[in-house]
Amino acid sequence: MQPEELALSPARAYTNTDWFEALFRAHYPRVVGLLAHLTGDRAQAEELAADTFSKLARRSTLLATRVDVTAWVYRVATNAGLDAVRANSRRRRKEEAACAERVRTAEEVGALEEIINRERAARVRAVLGALKPRDAQLLVLRSGGMPYREIAQALGVQTSSVGTLLARAEREFERKYRARYGDDL
Repeated sequence: MQPEELALSPARAYTNTDWFEALFRAHYPRVVGLLAHLTGDRAQAEELAADTFSKLARRSTLLATRVDVTAWVYRVATNAGLDAVRANSRRRRKEEAACAERVRTAEEVGALEEIINRERAARVRAVLGALKPRDAQLLVLRSGGMPYREIAQALGVQTSSVGTLLARAEREFERKYRARYGDDL
């Protein structure tokens, strides 16, 4: 049986761990990529993805209850990623308050560009952390290249409503971004 068949047929009962291994092999790299994009930290993304699959391994009854396991994995992973973004944001604010702001002059334009890009990414993560969880999940899943059908499955919404929900989430993101950082998009 192919890994995709095992991963996409949650209602089927398995007597061994084939279903879990197939699901893990099929989705772990994509979950890590999604979380790395969200958190900005590959190592943290791998840890969060491992935690997600560990939770699934402990909840093998999900298969027996006919729950869409793939959607469950993405939902749990994005929630964990958003929690990590919020925690990182709080930690960063505390560190910044405790330390005097250091100003360094960049000798190279490349170094300055890198600093600007990191700051922009930190701003995006901070605003994502301030959004409603579903809105943040929509934006993260879509920016990770996930098609509407899979987003709908992961979030438990109708495929036909993903576009509308995504447009609303984008407007809310832009509104919060502008309120926090001005018109500098």
